[in-house]
Amino acid sequence: MKKILTATAALVLAASPAFGWGKTGHRVTGAIAQQYLSDDARAAVEELLGVEDLAEASTWPDFMRSSSEEFWAAAGPYHYVTIPEGTQYDLSMAPEVGDAYTALQQFSAIVTNEDLPLDERQRALRFIVHIIGDLHQPLHVGDGTDRGGNDVTVVFFDTVTNLHLTWDDEMIDYDRLSYSELANWLSRRITPELADEWMVADPLVWISESAQIRPSLYPDDAELQYQYFFEHRDTMRTRMSQAGIRMAAYLNELFED
Repeated sequence: MKKILTATAALVLAASPAFGWGKTGHRVTGAIAQQYLSDDARAAVEELLGVEDLAEASTWPDFMRSSSEEFWAAAGPYHYVTIPEGTQYDLSMAPEVGDAYTALQQFSAIVTNEDLPLDERQRALRFIVHIIGDLHQPLHVGDGTDRGGNDVTVVFFDTVTNLHLTWDDEMIDYDRLSYSELANWLSRRITPELADEWMVADPLVWISESAQIRPSLYPDDAELQYQYFFEHRDTMRTRMSQAGIRMAAYLNELFED
């Protein structure tokens, strides 16, 4: 049940943009991915970004949303896809400017085109890293009715927020871990068998997984406390871990040879 607490809170939170995993979550996915890059992919990333690693690159597209450049005014839909309940991903559901899936294809073509300017290829790589993280946050595969949970007002412990931001930030930061601490904790639990199982470079697989998880995230009660956190923390952490492994898989395939 999608409950609204008060009309005032709903109006305030309706303006909240969808950012995918928050800073901590995106950096965790980048830090995990960095460990699984092939030699070719690692060399390509270093050639394009220098000392900037994937954890640092992962949050750049959100930071740049405030830029006055024309590109960024149209880039909002690159952070999500829409799949109505009971359907599969369909390109016809994408906005005219595209969505996360189509943007991933475009940026992949740009980053591997050595004839293009360096700054364009750097932007493409940073966006690829960011989009892969976004597509593993289940509410970035929205059903088209509530802006990926942004319109669902909840209280996470004592914080009035919305369901989307709860998954972007509140749930991750509740444990008070830095991104490097959380990445280390999760990395220790990724066995070689799990890494092999998760090493899937197909974005349609990631999207389908998120769409399947999404309905289970909507609470019956808008007051989210220990029980909700207890029930969903493993899902949140698994999706971040998978995003890191898939990010490496995608870049390894993209930069092969």
